[in-house]
Amino acid sequence: MQTAKQAAQQIIDQVSDQASWDDIMYELYVKQKIEKGLKAAEDGRTVTHEEAKKRLILLF
Repeated sequence: MQTAKQAAQQIIDQVSDQASWDDIMYELYVKQKIEKGLKAAEDGRTVTHEEAKKRLILLF
């Protein structure tokens, strides 16, 4: 498993040389959110599709 530093370095190496700070920060943010979601799923912290729909309906 990669360390956070290794994952960040890999992302930085993959972005365009013309990437802005905002572009790099966005890519890092997305990677962090994906990793967090995968960890939650591994830990069983998920909800059914129906439960997700109910929660969304409550927001509107």
